[in-house]
Amino acid sequence: MRLEDIAAVLGCEVLSPVDHIVDIEAVVASDGMSEILAFHRPHALMLTGLTNIQSVRTAIVADVHAIVYVRGKRPDQKVLELARAKSIPVLSTGLGMFDSCGILYDAGLEGAM
Repeated sequence: MRLEDIAAVLGCEVLSPVDHIVDIEAVVASDGMSEILAFHRPHALMLTGLTNIQSVRTAIVADVHAIVYVRGKRPDQKVLELARAKSIPVLSTGLGMFDSCGILYDAGLEGAM
């Protein structure tokens, strides 16, 4: 599924765009970065409410292709700068984790586990 389609179904605001098409194959969702690392899959979308720089560092290690911050959360500028430097798109949705996961599941994406 293309990231632009995910942004549309979740009603996301794009906080850090990239200039290439991003295809997402799975979703991993957690506020615990150790969970993301333990159960990641390449080319995945990460859903989290953790907005510190560790979320982007985790995405880099886990080969996550985009981050969506849930519950309307927004990272600070330092986090967005690292995401831009690593070409990781960052989005924010007002939806909670549960609703976001359900919508993406209904749209055809699988969990990473």
